[in-house]
Amino acid sequence: MNTNNLDLNLLRVFGAVYATCSVSRAADQLDLTQPAVSQGLARLREALGDPLFLRAAGGVRPTARADQLAETVRDAMQTLESALLRSASFEPQKARRVFRLHMTDIGELRFLPELMTAMHEQAPLARIETQPVPLAELGGALDRGSVDLAFGFLPALKDVHSTRLFSDRYIVLLRHGHPLVTGGGRPLGLRELRQLRFVTVRTHAYTREALRSIDLEHRICLTTEHFMSLPGILGHTDLAVIMPRDIAMALAPARHYAIAEITLPMRQFDVSVHWSRRYDADPANRWLRELAMSLFQNAHKA
Repeated sequence: MNTNNLDLNLLRVFGAVYATCSVSRAADQLDLTQPAVSQGLARLREALGDPLFLRAAGGVRPTARADQLAETVRDAMQTLESALLRSASFEPQKARRVFRLHMTDIGELRFLPELMTAMHEQAPLARIETQPVPLAELGGALDRGSVDLAFGFLPALKDVHSTRLFSDRYIVLLRHGHPLVTGGGRPLGLRELRQLRFVTVRTHAYTREALRSIDLEHRICLTTEHFMSLPGILGHTDLAVIMPRDIAMALAPARHYAIAEITLPMRQFDVSVHWSRRYDADPANRWLRELAMSLFQNAHKA
């Protein structure tokens, strides 16, 4: 193989397809068209004399040759990126960058309205895509650059940089007029909690763990996938949910819902923004996280 004829961008294509196991997802990650990625792969296959990726359910799978190349290509690209980032700059008004953020559905509700308003003013040509990633894969996605920033309470996320945005606490949300809601706003004790029936949310494990910690898991009547369905459910039933107070305030208008304070293990927690150590010096990454800090840091009011 003559490396003099090998375009460096082809290695970026290889790395993205290898990481995502999909030509279409790699195209999204690189902000290219799918035909452009396919053409790049064709050139690499010809240069290397190997198919590199074979069709598989839901995408592609690497050949043995691709597996052998992957680590070397990744290390080489990281070294080059690190060298370039030291002298790179970022001009928000001109940038056409796509920023990819890890957020849950309640994270989108909490952060995107203010963030998009600020982005429209400061970086009008840039775009944001939310990309929820399983926690076990999130550190790798941040390191690869397929996710720029992760927002939320993520204590299991290790070996990354993080900055606290605000503190929050868990409460119980119920419909306005619920029989156990008192006018004086007295916190619910264990006796009252034992009388409630609960909804838990699969994407937020604490909603179930909290009930397990006080031996009330048997009081769970419904498990949903996301928080966004809760207002309709709570508004028409006497069910209750344990959730972050900050989100409850945004999700549920006070005239229809009531917030009850409780005492539970790990009731207080910090919401942070997280990023890879590799991209700490990246001007675009730094600009976005500083924007997030200016919007949300210490802005939460209990």
